[in-house]
Amino acid sequence: MKRTKGKFIISANEIAEKMGAGWNYGNTLEANFGGTPDETVWGNPKASQEMVDTVAEAGFDTVRIPISYLSMIDDSNGFKINDAWLERIAEVVDYCYNRGMFVIINMHGDGYHTINGGWLLCDSEDQNYVKAKFAAVWRQVALRFADHDEHLIFECMNEVFDGIYHDPVPEYYENINDYDQIFVDTVRSAGGCNTHRWLLVAGWNTDIKYTCGNYGFRFPEDRSNTADEGRLMLSVHCYEPWDYCGDDVKKIFLWGQKGQEIIEMTNIDPIYDADWGEEEHIKAQLSMLKERYVDKGIPVVIGEFGCIDKTLEHSELPDRIAENRAYYDGFLAGTAAQNGITPVYWDNGYNGPNGFGLFDRRKLTQTQPELIEAIVCGVKNKDPMSGRSAYIDRYTG
Repeated sequence: MKRTKGKFIISANEIAEKMGAGWNYGNTLEANFGGTPDETVWGNPKASQEMVDTVAEAGFDTVRIPISYLSMIDDSNGFKINDAWLERIAEVVDYCYNRGMFVIINMHGDGYHTINGGWLLCDSEDQNYVKAKFAAVWRQVALRFADHDEHLIFECMNEVFDGIYHDPVPEYYENINDYDQIFVDTVRSAGGCNTHRWLLVAGWNTDIKYTCGNYGFRFPEDRSNTADEGRLMLSVHCYEPWDYCGDDVKKIFLWGQKGQEIIEMTNIDPIYDADWGEEEHIKAQLSMLKERYVDKGIPVVIGEFGCIDKTLEHSELPDRIAENRAYYDGFLAGTAAQNGITPVYWDNGYNGPNGFGLFDRRKLTQTQPELIEAIVCGVKNKDPMSGRSAYIDRYTG
């Protein structure tokens, strides 16, 4: 489809408001088998216009599309991206354009040590190869989308680090800084709308602490930007506290003021309650991002947040656990909006124990309407308490 999209310009002081609440089309275009991208291999159906319509109708204004390239890059042919794969990416991007949504595309699984064929590795000995390939891939993507206006945002990479959970290694962090700069320079040089497109850059493991703290992050320069203001954004993720949000071994399924209320109401053992990372921690983290970036004209996107479904961890409390989950998601989304930050919920398409799904992608229905309402209303009303009064009775009747 031929599109003319170059006339849409969005300024720094209004982009967060326009992007609204975001949703990840997760475990789809970044899915792979043995290093070969395949959007259905992780159990989700193919991306569709109907699914994007469902997300838009639920109140989300932004879709983040994680993308893996891996074996779709031909190292022996100038790092050429497989034509069919690039066109499929463009097709999914245009599903979002058809709804007037913002869309973020990134380079996702290529930076994982845990995936066969991962190559965007900051600890690799052959950084000349890594950097040349990184530039070649982003140049092709930028050229393919040169006519797409500022509804389309490029995100350089996803959770790139050395794969070991420790403080950043300075040498490796410098490579990540180099990737950011290469990304910016490469996209800008591709012309068209790329000269003023919003670009998302990231620090070590897309981590707030390691991006804001004194660990070596260097924000890239944007020397070729043709806009009359900055056109770079910062990407971070927030799954804090991890014990509550993502750990599927520890039975931590209560959080914050709502969790305390449930403990008092049910006399459940407080060992199930998160012992760190509650409301004040979230507020402090997002306030720090506002002070260090948003207030300086650099928009911030929380590209992933959420907490896994632990409703079945306690047979007597599934509805209360689900309500606590709605409270957490609404609190983070609303607090982000208060600080001028765009939150994008991580949805992996899985509905069930430890899943992140908000929708049934086959039936095109909402599976977690209370969570969706808490997130969307939290952002729209800048209200961290949007999920505080969520009531759920579908588990116990």
